[in-house]
Amino acid sequence: MARDGALYVCQSCGATHAKWSGQCVACGAWNTLVEEVASRPPGALAPSRGPKARGLAFEGLASETPSPKRIHTGVTEFDRVCGGGVVPGSAILLGGDPGVGKSTLLLQVCAEAARRGARCAYISGEEAIEQIRSRAHRMGLADAPINLAAETALRDILDGLKREAFDLVIIDSIQTLWSDAHEAGPGSVTQVRACAGELIRLAKKRSIATILVGHVTKDGQIAGPRVVEHMVDAVLSFEGERGYPFRILRGAKNRFGATDEIGVFEMGDAGLAEVKNPSALFLNEGGQRAAGAAVFAGIEGSRPVLVEFQALVAPSAYGTPRRAVVGWDSGRLAMVLAVLEARCGLGFGTRDVYLNVAGGLRISEPAADLAAAAALASSAVDVALPQDCVVFGEVSLSGDVRPVSRMESRLKEAAKLGFARALAPSSAAEAGGAVTGVSRLMDAIDRIREERWD
Repeated sequence: MARDGALYVCQSCGATHAKWSGQCVACGAWNTLVEEVASRPPGALAPSRGPKARGLAFEGLASETPSPKRIHTGVTEFDRVCGGGVVPGSAILLGGDPGVGKSTLLLQVCAEAARRGARCAYISGEEAIEQIRSRAHRMGLADAPINLAAETALRDILDGLKREAFDLVIIDSIQTLWSDAHEAGPGSVTQVRACAGELIRLAKKRSIATILVGHVTKDGQIAGPRVVEHMVDAVLSFEGERGYPFRILRGAKNRFGATDEIGVFEMGDAGLAEVKNPSALFLNEGGQRAAGAAVFAGIEGSRPVLVEFQALVAPSAYGTPRRAVVGWDSGRLAMVLAVLEARCGLGFGTRDVYLNVAGGLRISEPAADLAAAAALASSAVDVALPQDCVVFGEVSLSGDVRPVSRMESRLKEAAKLGFARALAPSSAAEAGGAVTGVSRLMDAIDRIREERWD
C-alpha cells in the first residue's frame, strides 16, 4: 500500500500515478515508475507565508529599452544555428549521443566567447576540473579565461552564480544535478524538472545565457520530461554517424532564430573544426559517377547543401528481398519504390534495395524524392547520371513531380560547385540554367534510361 503523500512518477514521460504498476498508462513504457514523496498534492498551491500579492503590472508592446545584443561566441557554425549568436537571458538545451562531442563543442564555444570578452563559467557534474583542463590543453584552449567548477548540488551552483556576474554559463549536464528540496535521485524526472526550472529562472532574472547539456535515450530523444524542452528557448541536437568525422549541429526549436538550421563540424585530434562549405565535403571528389548515384540539391535551414544519394539494386538471394536505408526515412523509401513499380514499370519485388546518403547527413525534406528515385532507377537500369547534374523534386503517389521551395537557391549552389545541369520540376526552368524539367516521374526515368539530357 502506498504511503501518504507518495506518488509514482514515470521516468520516461513524467506522468504521475497514485499507485505502482508495471506499465505507464500514459506512454506505455514498462518498469519506469519510481516512488517519489510529494511535498503537497499535485496542482495545489503552496501556502502563503508573506505579504499579500500585489497583483500583475501590465505593460504594452512598445518599449524604449533597446534589445540586448547577442553574444557572438566566435564559433560561426554554432552562432548560425542559434540565430546569429546567443541571446542574453536565454536557455538552450543541447542533446546528443554519448561520445558525439557535446562537451568538446561547448568547451570550444565557452573558450572562444571568453576570449572575446564574455565572462563565462563552465560547470561540470560529470568530469573533474583536471579532466577539463587536460581536454582544453589538447584543444589549444588552455589560455582561455574560463571559470571552471565541478559541482552537482543545485543549491551550491545557484549561490555561486548569484555571487558573480556571468554572461554565459554551461551546465554539463542537467541529469547529474540534484536539489535537496526533493528526495528523488539525480537524473529522475522530478530532479531534472526542478533543477532546470531553477536555472532557467535565474537566467531570466540576471540575463545569463545558459546552455544545459541533456542526455538522450536509446531512441535519440532527450532524456527526462518533455516539459524541459518547452521551458527552454532553444533545443539543439548534436548528431554524428559512427565511422564519420562529421558532426551536425541541428536546431529543433529556437525562439530567436530559424528552426532546422544546421552547423557542420569535423572532429579532429584538436577538437572540432568548422566546415565552411558542407556541399564540397559531402560530395565525391573527382572520378566518374557510377550508376546508382545522384547528387541532391537540398536546403538545410537557410543553407543550400549538395549531398550524394547512393543506391544499389541487386538480385535477392532470399525469398523476402531486403530494404536497407541510411540517412533517409525508410517509409519514404517504401513509397518511392511503390511509385516506381506502379507508375514507371520498374520491378523491385525480387531484388534487394540499398539506399545511402553519403557523408552521414540525414535528409528529411520531401524534395529528395526525385533524387532517391533517380538513384534507384539509375542502379536498376545500370545507366549513370551525368557528372554535372543535380536532382531535386517531390514525387506524389500519382507519379507527378511537384515543385519545391527555393529552387533558385538550389541551382545557384549547384552552379557554384560546377554543376551545369539539373533534373528538376518543370517550373524550375524559370529560375534559369540548363534545367531538364519533368512533370511526371515516368518522364525522368525515360530520360535516365535513354540518356536524353537536352
